[in-house]
Amino acid sequence: MLLTIWTALFAMVLTLLPAVGAGAAYAAETSPEATVREAYAITIRELADIEAGKKATQPPFRPPHRQRLMTKELSALFARDEQFMTESRDQGHMDFDPFISGQDGEVKQLRVTVSERSAESATVFADFFSFGPVRVTFRMKLEDGRWRIDDIVNWMEGKDYTVRSQLSQPYDCGSFMKKPCKR
Repeated sequence: MLLTIWTALFAMVLTLLPAVGAGAAYAAETSPEATVREAYAITIRELADIEAGKKATQPPFRPPHRQRLMTKELSALFARDEQFMTESRDQGHMDFDPFISGQDGEVKQLRVTVSERSAESATVFADFFSFGPVRVTFRMKLEDGRWRIDDIVNWMEGKDYTVRSQLSQPYDCGSFMKKPCKR
């Protein structure tokens, strides 16, 4: 009788484990810091590919990653910048990688911390060493049940630069402006 009860309890625990594991994985996957960590895992892979001379992994602000990691609005701003570059064959508003706060660099000793958090927004810091200490600030929003990057703040030359404000600047031309670019 005692063996039957233990067997039934053991079977019940085994049945519940996948659900608990999946719930824990989902909760971790949707935390603000998990989204930033995922973006840096992509960035680190991209930098390693470049250093090895391989075809580089796309950065977090390009497809297929940005739709998953960024809010719809920020993703659309990056897409518009890419469209401008394609149509004009000129540099867009983003002439650096906002995840490393520069045109080139590395990510060593990454530390991701949540500074502020409410039910629908959070501020996350990514601190690491590149050519010196770097801090990148991420403004996060909960969108469609997942924490997504809504803005990236880089500190350069003694001033904060937000990606959103840079990408919101007007363009000289582009089909999205109904003003074709001359090549």
